[in-house]
Amino acid sequence: MKQIIQNFKTGDLSIKEVPAPALSGGMVLVENRFSLISSGTEIGTVKVGKANLLNKARQRPDLVAQVIQNIKKEGIKATYNKVRSKLDTPKALGYSSAGTVIASLDSNNMFKPGDRVACAGQDYASHAEVVAVPQNLIARVPENVSDEEAAFTTLGAIALQGIRQAGPKLGEYVCVIGLGLLGQITCQLLRASGCHVYGIDLNDQLVELAVQHTSDDASTRSNPDLIKICNHFTNNQGFDKVIITASTSSNDPISLAAELAIKKGCVVVVGAVGMDIPRDPHFFSKELDLRMSCSYGPGRYDPAYEEAGNDYPLAYVRWTEQRNMQAFLQAVSKKQVNLKSLITHRFKIAEAGEAYDLILGKRNEFHLGILIKYPERKEKLVEVPENKSLQRVEGPVNVAFIGAGSFAQSYLIPHLKKEGIYLNYIATSKGITSENVRAKFGFKRAITDTETIWNSNEVNTVFIATRHDSHARFVIEGLHAGKNIFVEKPLALNPEELNEITNVKRTNETILVTGFNRRFSHAAGLVQDFYRGLNEPKLMNFRINAGDLPPDHWTQQENTGGGRIVGEICHFIDLMQFFSKAEPVRVYAESLPGTSKMKKNDDNISILIRFSDGSVGNIVYASNGSGELPKEYFEIYSGGKTAIIDDFKTVRLFSVSTSKSIKTSGKGHKEEIQSFINAIKNGEPSPLSFRSIYLTTQATFKIKDSLATGLPQSMDIV
Repeated sequence: MKQIIQNFKTGDLSIKEVPAPALSGGMVLVENRFSLISSGTEIGTVKVGKANLLNKARQRPDLVAQVIQNIKKEGIKATYNKVRSKLDTPKALGYSSAGTVIASLDSNNMFKPGDRVACAGQDYASHAEVVAVPQNLIARVPENVSDEEAAFTTLGAIALQGIRQAGPKLGEYVCVIGLGLLGQITCQLLRASGCHVYGIDLNDQLVELAVQHTSDDASTRSNPDLIKICNHFTNNQGFDKVIITASTSSNDPISLAAELAIKKGCVVVVGAVGMDIPRDPHFFSKELDLRMSCSYGPGRYDPAYEEAGNDYPLAYVRWTEQRNMQAFLQAVSKKQVNLKSLITHRFKIAEAGEAYDLILGKRNEFHLGILIKYPERKEKLVEVPENKSLQRVEGPVNVAFIGAGSFAQSYLIPHLKKEGIYLNYIATSKGITSENVRAKFGFKRAITDTETIWNSNEVNTVFIATRHDSHARFVIEGLHAGKNIFVEKPLALNPEELNEITNVKRTNETILVTGFNRRFSHAAGLVQDFYRGLNEPKLMNFRINAGDLPPDHWTQQENTGGGRIVGEICHFIDLMQFFSKAEPVRVYAESLPGTSKMKKNDDNISILIRFSDGSVGNIVYASNGSGELPKEYFEIYSGGKTAIIDDFKTVRLFSVSTSKSIKTSGKGHKEEIQSFINAIKNGEPSPLSFRSIYLTTQATFKIKDSLATGLPQSMDIV
């Protein structure tokens, strides 16, 4: 299928053939008919992409701060690789489209193949022939609403949410500052609500359009009599509500809104404008109410709503993103909104470059509503994978990847390339990502489904680097298909998944490795050699200064990432197994009390682990420490010897009368890959036993049980 893509590193725009996106639970697969270019939003995205690295940094100081923090934790080289990977990742453009449902896995069984729907969401409702959209970001289109009109739905929902924040009443005077596409739609919805609407913009043509089609009256910002005209329009009382839909770094819209508003009036900011709020002379003296409008409405930026498909109760949250979309479509159906007057251009997908030339000012031509049109293809854009006979591949290692985020692109795939491994399939949920990774690393094929991999007799080894909630499912499918599996941690999110994997692995001889890389590092090897031949129990003290992570981050969600105990602390339990050469038998954990909903209790935790040889390990995992402190610090005591690993940069070894310090680097990712590949090539046992992986994973679940009960928990030995 064709999709409009921007290379974020160079800013170049292109129309590429990429695989259609995959369909997964809670998603709806849609064949687009039209998508809308939102000039105000997309011109900003495109300009940032076209900027050089220095200007990118100036425009996104928040990301610069993240880079600096990452350098302190992981070093310049690792951070450089991450940044390069991010810059090399292509960006999907567009967030408002309409088309026909191809297939749906929505949990409410609301959408059927053939349904006409409007779609919303950046990275979902893209400028592409086929899109996969979460169920809460889709709305069915009324019969008398065209696909062209339905493509405006996202913009309509944004306008509607701004109006809801203002709360206008019948007969009130409302001013809309900014008469771009969003402002014109806002004016029409306000008039449909019985308000007296006045529009203001810098552009004469937009003002004229508003006067003819969308508002009761309008004027340019440069009009020297603007304030007098507005006073006359409102009978000298001022505007009850002012809604700002402009997009500018200037502070002028805020200042103007305050001047135009009635005493105790309301100013709502919808567009991205300068926000240096002037206290005097108006905001303070008039006691103005300043409100922000969050995009499409309640649910925006909430992964539980947008990604997991959990709706808000109607009685408590009357207007969500999806319900705003539905309400806007009803307004269009009832002819309360005239969208055809806002359409200035239509381009076929193959001509999309001309559309962006238009919004970037390369063509001196008035434009507003720009639509991308997609062909109605007779052939299927989404094919069911061909079912091939399953057989184990003999000979060289032939690899497929499922998932290819920044971690895989920085720490896994490059090491395979250096090993000269044949890279066959790359599968991600979005075709744009698959195609980019294929071209970047030299994979043979880019796909968006996994069945092709399981059914392929060309692939004998599969790397799983997806979100945590899919790990267990893919591992089980891969083992059934007879593939060697490398799965990033964690192996499973709960005991049920772990037991299911265990039952399958009992009768399976392929190699299964989980990404516990630290045991393979140079630093860990030095410590192991230091204690070689010493069979006494060890006292191990691990301190991890993990840093804060917001509770809405996907790794913190129980059903998606599993939290930091399951997703991160597993690393350190595995490393303790490696140093002690023993198995965990009992765990006990205590965490700091929660201070607010913005802090997870188990992000600050102390864990005590007893091992089968009598060794004892203590893990202090903290998210509330200083970012200036290095992340990981390990101490191991035994037999008159002490070993210290300081953030994998230095190893210090102390014996009875001597000590030495050794510089090291790397956390074992390269060595881990080499060990896994060599085991497959040479027919050797797995470099990491399944029993060890099982016990590490189970220990994380026992830690959670200990927190819940306040009691030590014994391991269940397989």
